[in-house]
Amino acid sequence: MRSFEFPSLETARLRLRQHRQDDFAACCQLWSDPLVTKYTTGRALTGEEVWARLLRFAGHWAMLGYGYWAMEEKASGDFVGEIGFAEYRREIVPPLYAPESGWIVSPSAHGKGIATEALTTIIEWGDAHLSADRTVCIITPENKASIRVAEKCGYHEARTLTYQNSPVLLFDRLRP
Repeated sequence: MRSFEFPSLETARLRLRQHRQDDFAACCQLWSDPLVTKYTTGRALTGEEVWARLLRFAGHWAMLGYGYWAMEEKASGDFVGEIGFAEYRREIVPPLYAPESGWIVSPSAHGKGIATEALTTIIEWGDAHLSADRTVCIITPENKASIRVAEKCGYHEARTLTYQNSPVLLFDRLRP
């Protein structure tokens, strides 16, 4: 296991921090919202699945030195989503072989630039701390909002892949 201090990051409007046990209820609410799950899981997650996600996030940081942050609005202290880098070892051809960025934003924060603000910040952190020369993300072709966020943050569409019997777009970003 790696020994590290969890990196808390801040943007103009957000605090990106380590997930806590008391985030569980907010995470369950997030992952049960049809607008959130429409392009991700396709269904509401159970409490058991949400808990497993929280543990997986902690495991990423402990084993790999990177992972996901909870997004918290500075002004209100509200939990508004999750963002980070992961290595899911997806059964996808070809394999990704790069840290995969991902983000989920609460519907109450949609359309406010929160995802772009947070992604820009973690990319800066990743450029300084990840050893990989690139990061990737996969996005469902219908998820136009996430495609816009990825492109604004320097990701370029590389190709279409099939993941879990559905097409996904692979986006790639090289470290400068």
